[in-house]
Amino acid sequence: MARKRKEKPLLENVRIEGVAAEGNCFAHVDGKVIFVPQTVPGDVVDVQVRKARKGYMEGYVTRLVSPSPDRLQPVCKHYGACGGCKWQILPYEMQLAAKQQQVVDQLTRIGHLAVPPVSPILGSEKQYFYRNKLEYTFSSRRWILADEDPEGLSDSDRCGLGFHVAGMFDKVLDISWCHLQDEPSNAIRNFIKSNALDKGLHFYDLREQTGLMRTLLVRTASTGEIMLTVVFGPDGALSLEGGPEAADGRLAPHSPAADLLTAIADEFPQITSLNYVINNKKNDTINDLDVFVWSGRDCIYEQMESLRFKIGPKSFYQTNSTQAYRLYSVVRSFALDKDGLAADAKYVRVPDKPVIYDLYTGTGTIALFLSSLASRVVGIEYVPEAIEDAKTNASLNKIDNTVFYAGDMKDVLNSSFIESNGTPSVVVLDPPRAGIHPSVAEVLLASAPARIIYVSCNPASQARDLALFADYYDILAVQPVDMFPQTHHVENVAYLARKATS
Repeated sequence: MARKRKEKPLLENVRIEGVAAEGNCFAHVDGKVIFVPQTVPGDVVDVQVRKARKGYMEGYVTRLVSPSPDRLQPVCKHYGACGGCKWQILPYEMQLAAKQQQVVDQLTRIGHLAVPPVSPILGSEKQYFYRNKLEYTFSSRRWILADEDPEGLSDSDRCGLGFHVAGMFDKVLDISWCHLQDEPSNAIRNFIKSNALDKGLHFYDLREQTGLMRTLLVRTASTGEIMLTVVFGPDGALSLEGGPEAADGRLAPHSPAADLLTAIADEFPQITSLNYVINNKKNDTINDLDVFVWSGRDCIYEQMESLRFKIGPKSFYQTNSTQAYRLYSVVRSFALDKDGLAADAKYVRVPDKPVIYDLYTGTGTIALFLSSLASRVVGIEYVPEAIEDAKTNASLNKIDNTVFYAGDMKDVLNSSFIESNGTPSVVVLDPPRAGIHPSVAEVLLASAPARIIYVSCNPASQARDLALFADYYDILAVQPVDMFPQTHHVENVAYLARKATS
């Protein structure tokens, strides 16, 4: 006989006390902590418990009894339904304070690290319209909102172009206006949706994996340049004849897909780079697919001080350009630090023109930003296309003291690699959210660089990794940077100096 599931309680008049991890807030009820999203400290709410464990509970708001005096009205009409920008209701000063505390808690409680006072977080000048890259998904079965009648929707009404609903791979929330990217981002997206529906082009069915209109990538640069990449799926409308696309993988001229691209180019002549991809795979990644230029250049350019960076459809670049410059400036200030925090004789000195390793270099932005400080900069990155971009950017900026390698970090970085490329005095780490592989830490400990500058988008994994270096390095400075306002995400830079006696 099946065990009867115990009904979860409804908690009334819960006063929210503070901000917790992962964008939640918390309160205490009957000696237990409960985590509640989309609330503000000071709110009084009724909470439906959805998960109950021995030490904590999780729930969601069923009624806002009385709002906190700090609660803000959301700017975006899609707030609540969209999974992004969950902190719109939280004043920006409170967002920054919560992110600052998150860094402190994760370094001290997870890593059990001895850290100096964490520097005040560098807030973003723009709290909205700060992103330079957004990716949208087409869906023939969009997410139906609670106030909509599903029976009254036509096939075209059921189509959407927007963001995936959290936790649902096959559901997309249709977005009419997004506050994350400057115009003409919204105008381009809305024009493409309307034009595609008018032409009868099939939006992608995420379950059946059929349809023409699959995804859309909009990139904007601080230089004012715009890149648009339209990804088409496996649909007969790719060609004139209704069969597969042309033999070389390009669109047949005057096919429905080609006509759409022509309409986009005519409507938005300011697009610098208009591209398309034909994706017949089961997943949405395009890194292994050909990108074709429909009109304009094959790239756009970003500018940072005197440096120019070529950005292609597959390139990685920090998605908040202004804050990326502040982040890289922090890294540079730590790399330059010879007479400041590390001047004490108990720390290993850095030569005037050190060998610098930039690990997880992406398109080489940090490596090139630091190149004037170094005798040689060595960059390693997993994605081959990113390394080609890094080499191109070095040539573009007439920088000849950098070298870049593609491959899995744990396989590339070893003792023979260091013997060939020179022992680093300064190492910059900027890994994915999961952090570094233990073997990478072993190689770095063996090569004993004088400085390690660890940039992380996940202070929890950063704390775990920094603990691996604790016997040989002191953490001299910690600098959080807010790259993503209205979210709980935070970037953090930790500056490590090697002890002279270790």
